[in-house]
Amino acid sequence: MKENLSEALNEQLNFEFYSAHVYLAIAAYCSGESLDGFANFFIVQAEEERFHAMKMYKYLNDRGKRVKLAGMSTPNNDYSSILEAFEHAYHHEQEVTKRIYHLSDIAMNDREHATIQFLKWFIDEQVEEESMFDSIINKLKRIDKDSNAFFMLDAEFAARTFVPPTNA
Repeated sequence: MKENLSEALNEQLNFEFYSAHVYLAIAAYCSGESLDGFANFFIVQAEEERFHAMKMYKYLNDRGKRVKLAGMSTPNNDYSSILEAFEHAYHHEQEVTKRIYHLSDIAMNDREHATIQFLKWFIDEQVEEESMFDSIINKLKRIDKDSNAFFMLDAEFAARTFVPPTNA
């Protein structure tokens, strides 16, 4: 693996940890609004992002490359609504997708077939992530915060758990 690809994977590993930080900040906002189900949704999302980071950590180690952790920016901690928080998360996932595509481009240019195969899992994961956030945003736009549907969605998210994928 060429050094430019190793550095780019390290950068993405750090961005995955930052993504977990972003989702924990949104969870804290939700908790502050007494929306514990929504908070749980984002806590689980943060666990998924840490899982992604550690998947990259292991891959880099398996390839004999050094993992280098970096500091991170302070995420947004305030939102005007749950809808705004989910829209922020959706845009964040779109950024992750762009970054994964960039990694794939580097791997293809370097003819780094093992990394191309490794990144396919992340590409598939991003399709699911963007679709999930888009669907939730559409639901939130259809319901009012004071409606029963809003609280049903909060209760549904309270039951969400993180289970590491078996195909990872």
